[in-house]
Parts: sequence; structure tokens; C-alpha cells
Amino acid sequence: MKTHIKYLTVLLFFALFGCSNKEIASDKISNDLIHETSPYLLQHAYNPVNWKAWNSETLELAKKENKLIIVSVGYSACHWCHVMEEESFENDSIAKLMNENFINIKVDREERPDVDKVYMNAVQLMTGSGGWPLNCITLPDGRPVFGGTYFTKKQWSEVLKGISKLYKENPKKAIEFAENLTKGMQESQLITLKKEKPSFTNKEILTSVNLIKEQMDTVFGGFKGTPKFPMPTSLDFLLRYNYQFKDASVNSYLKKSLTKMAFGGIYDQVYGGFSRYSVDEKWHIPHFEKMLYDNAQLVSLYSKAYLNDNNNLYKSTVVETLNFIKEELTAKNGAFYSSLDADSKNDKGESEEGAFYKWRLSELKKLLKNDFNLFKEFYNVNDYGFWEKDQYVLIRNKTKIDFAKEKNISLESLNIKILSWKTVLKKVRENRSKPHLDDKVLTSWNALMLQGYIDAYRAFEDEEYLNIALKNANFLIENQLRNDNGLNRNFKDGTSNINGYSEDYAAVIKSFISLYEVTLDEKWLSTSKKLMNYLFINFFDDNTQMFYFTSKEDEILIARKHEIIDGVIPASNSIIANSLFKLGHYYSDTKFLKTSEQMLNNLKEDILKNPANYSNWLNLMTNFTKPFYEVVVAGKNANLVNKNLFNSYIPNVIIAGTVKDNTTLPLLAYKFNEDKTLIYVCVNGTCKLPVTDIEKAKNSIDK
Repeated sequence: MKTHIKYLTVLLFFALFGCSNKEIASDKISNDLIHETSPYLLQHAYNPVNWKAWNSETLELAKKENKLIIVSVGYSACHWCHVMEEESFENDSIAKLMNENFINIKVDREERPDVDKVYMNAVQLMTGSGGWPLNCITLPDGRPVFGGTYFTKKQWSEVLKGISKLYKENPKKAIEFAENLTKGMQESQLITLKKEKPSFTNKEILTSVNLIKEQMDTVFGGFKGTPKFPMPTSLDFLLRYNYQFKDASVNSYLKKSLTKMAFGGIYDQVYGGFSRYSVDEKWHIPHFEKMLYDNAQLVSLYSKAYLNDNNNLYKSTVVETLNFIKEELTAKNGAFYSSLDADSKNDKGESEEGAFYKWRLSELKKLLKNDFNLFKEFYNVNDYGFWEKDQYVLIRNKTKIDFAKEKNISLESLNIKILSWKTVLKKVRENRSKPHLDDKVLTSWNALMLQGYIDAYRAFEDEEYLNIALKNANFLIENQLRNDNGLNRNFKDGTSNINGYSEDYAAVIKSFISLYEVTLDEKWLSTSKKLMNYLFINFFDDNTQMFYFTSKEDEILIARKHEIIDGVIPASNSIIANSLFKLGHYYSDTKFLKTSEQMLNNLKEDILKNPANYSNWLNLMTNFTKPFYEVVVAGKNANLVNKNLFNSYIPNVIIAGTVKDNTTLPLLAYKFNEDKTLIYVCVNGTCKLPVTDIEKAKNSIDK
């Protein structure tokens, strides 16, 4: 099907280009985006294009006027989205072509990931790749005809003329192509319910990791190829894998990956926080946008890595990143904003990618004076750190200890100097034009950041991190959780809207389970269970035993998909399956446990063929192949004892506890003791004799 669609795409492409179509001028502009709240949509509110938002009224208008639709998808921090806007969407002649011949819809992919996933799937089937901006031309009923990512002004003009001419003169060809493509979309990634008895083995885990090893960059860390994404889900699984399988090569690779990323330009050496990806293999020149979801997951990853081996580089990376989150992406109400743009104004007042983060040699010499020579060697203001046009992006390639020895200075003196350098450079940045802030609040991304704060609290026992986590969790409860136990997706300007997607439920359920483990407050666990029950009612596919991305209450798009592939963010189904496993153990719920196992079994063949795309599923598979424990702490001092328990890297456990005897949680039944605090280590509800010594309890847990 994919080959057939690509062949049709080539034929259609040649039919388009070389076509001419008379431009029909229209001075009438009716841009509806001024009424939206999305920062991305508002960025386009003054384009001469008659943009409309994605809604039923717009789709009906296209059918009524029998016009093709342009679905243009992007997001606020997207550099190439800004470039295409400037070149094409702000151009009067292009706007006239679009307004005369099309219904033009702008979509914020972060607000409406359902729409984005449908048309991204179409473009990937047509071209073999995807990205943003995503531009798809569809029939009036939404079925795609043509699509791609970034187009130059000339290319976009030819596409508009060619598609418009084709639809007017030969609509049957356009309709035939749309029918074939839509069928391909509906058939792609079809999931079959596997009825064979589930069976998972350690050998399959080892085989999967050996395949992943083929893609590892053992020189610079991360994975081979450019652009280079951190892929925290994959690294998180490998951290857990190494804990239980003791693989020296994976251990070395993890240390290199975490070190090189923290040393790289992808990490803001001045202020903390990670950009989305680097354009080179050594993590040097980033795509400068800073996304909440990347930083959230990397905080979790580095916190867990610190628990595993107490590397101070990991700690400083987490601390600085959370300082960045607190200063730049945190609202007064405890919510987290979405992103900072890649672009900002340079010293000439022009929008430029990376302008906020780059440094010139002459500038650094003037700022750092006598310390410049030491600074330039530490941060590689040389050929290694050179970017372009006498501009440098700071990057490290030595540990502080090695650098201090090399320069014959104490580590303490070096740390004082680094702090002084960062203070100087921060003051300079304060006077620069800041990147644009996307201040919408997304439920799933907030839950990922909530998880990051919980993991940081576990690693460093900083009460501020727990307080921030609780504030955000309560924000989600008070603003995004509806009375029917459903979630909303978006929060902006005091208004909560857009029915939540499975990724919103998945991320909140996971983070609330984790919040229960560090607080032992059962409201977080019971809320997780209620949300999971809501998923079963509104998202569950009885035929596949998987969960749809959209609710049954949502509008019907041309394809209803299951999100299963773990990418930069793990798939909603893999997060749900992992949480079903945990909730099944907490509540002795057979339905939860069997569904989790069935979901994994459905994808087993795909996982073993391409394990790099299923890292979070492999995490779940390891739960079935290696020992997994329920650890219960019961007694008046349960919270104190629990702190010593969760302040360790033990990925193959769930933690439960109580300071009173009136709990309703099955896992805690009959375990409270009035006189002493006991620790139970259990497997599937069967417990070893309780102990009072935390180290004895830990030692009874088999890695």
C-alpha cells in the first residue's frame, strides 16, 4: 500500500508542476484567528490569508463551497514555520491564490495532536518523511490529496496553482488519489488482537537490546545520524535494563550519552535547560527551541541516573534545568507553559534563530577580561565551538576535575570562576530580546513536568521540588479535571477547553501514581484509577484491547488511530499499559493486569523487529521477565521510612504505605502495626516476613 501511494504521489506531483493557473485577485481578508487563544494561531492572525481554525463550521463551509482545504499545521516555537509564514503566508500574491481557491485552516499541533497525527500520517505515506510546518491539501471532506512540510514561496505557488487546476479540470483524478491515500491511512499500523498465550523472555529482551546497540553512537552518545534527538525514553529503558541485566557496554554508553548531552550546546551552558535537538553528531548546534516536554523527561532521566551512580554532573544538570523551568516556564498558579521559541531579535532588530544564545569572540573578551583565556578553553571558544559568522555556541569536552588538573587550579576555584562567568553572561542576556513564550498550558506536558519534579525530589530530597509538584498536581485537579472524571487538554487565559486525548490521561495517571509513592496520599492513586476507568469507557477498542488516541465523544476524523510507537515522547498506549500493570498490582485488579499483558502481546512481533521504536514497551516487558516487587511500608513512621526507600534507584518495584489503619487499598490490608513501622516485600501479593530495617528490605529485592 505504501509503495502504491508513493507511486501515485509521484504521478500527481508531475501533473501539478508545469501547470499554470491564472491568479485571481481578492482584496477581501477574513482572518478568523484573531478570536483564538493559541499563541501559534495568533501569530498568523494578521496574515493576508483568510485563515480559519479547525472546527465543524469551517469544514462545512468547504463542503458548501466545494473548495479544497489547506490544512497547515505548526507550533509556536517552530523555526521553519516562521520562515514559511514570512515567505509565503505574509505574501499578498500567495494569499490571493489561497483565498480564491481554498478554505485555509491553521492548526496548532500542540492543541490538536489528533488532527496533526492524521495528516502527518498522510504526508509520511506520500513522501516517506514528515515534520513541521506540515501542509496538506485535502478534498472538501478532509481526505488528503497532496502534502509536504516546508515549501519555498515558488514551490508553494506552483503547488497551489497545480492542485487548484487539477481539481477544477479533472476532479476524478484528485478524488481517486484521495480514496487510495485514505484507505492506506486507515490500514497503516493496523493492530491485530493476538490470541496466543502471552510469553515474554529475558532472551527476547537481550535480543532487542542487541538490535538497539546497532543504532547507538558510541563516540558522542545518543543514536546515530543527524539531526540528533536526546530520546529520553530509550535512555530511560537502557538505564533500567543495565540495572537488571548488568551490561558493561550499555553502562559505558549511558554515561557517555548523559555526559555528552550535558556538555553540549544542546544544553544551555549559561542558564540551564535543553533545546529540542542538535543538527550535528556532537550535540553542539541545537535547534534552539526549548520545549517543556523535552526538559521534563530529561529531568526525570538525569535524576534517575543520579540515584543510580551519584554523578554530580547529573545533579547540576537537573538543578539548573529546574531553575530554568521555574524562571521561564512556570505560571503563578503552578501550571507550566509550553515552550520558548527558537527565534528572537538580533542586535539589528531582525528575527534570527539562536540570536539569544550565541556569543561573539570580541564580546566575550570584553565581558570576561582577564578570565577570557581560561573561559575560552573550558567552553571551547575555538574551532570546536565555532558555529558561523564569528559566532560561537558554548560547548564542553572535559570534566571539571580533568580541566582543573590540566590548568593546575583547585576544583573549588574553578567552580567559583564558572559561577562568576555564568553570572556575567546572564546579565548580558537579560538585555537581549527574549525568545517568544508559548504560554498555553497542555495537560499531558504538565504531567510530564510534574513527573520530572517528583523524580528530582526522589533523587535530591529538596522539599521545594515536592511543593512545586503538589502545586501543579492540584492545578490539574482544580482546572483540567472535569466533574465527569474526564480531562481537558488545554488551559489558556483562565479557560480550560478541548476534550483531552489519551496522551493527557496517560501522562496524568503515571505522574499521579508516582506522586502517591512519595507522599503516600491515597487521593493521587484513587484519582489515577478513576482516570483509567474513564479511559476504558471512552477510549478503549474492544476489538484490539488497545486505546484510541481520541475519545468516542470527539469529532470523527478520516482515521481513528492508536498511538503505539515510542518517539521523543512515549506512546500513550505504552504509558497506559505500564500504568495498568502498576494499578493492577495496587488494587489486585485482574482486568487491569490482563489488559496490560494483552496490549504488550499484541505488539510483541513489532517490538522484536524494531525495538528502538518501542522502548517503553520493553520497559513493560522487563516487568514480566524479571522479578517485580510490591514494597509496603505500614506504621506511624511510614513516611520517614518511605523517604529512605524511594531515595534509591529501584525500577522494579511499586511502593505503597500508610500511617493509619483505615486504608481501603487491597495491597495495604492487614499490614498496619500500631507499635512499629514494618516493611513488607511482596510478589503478586505474597509477602516475605516483614522487617524494620530498610537496608534488609532493599537487599531482599532481586535486581
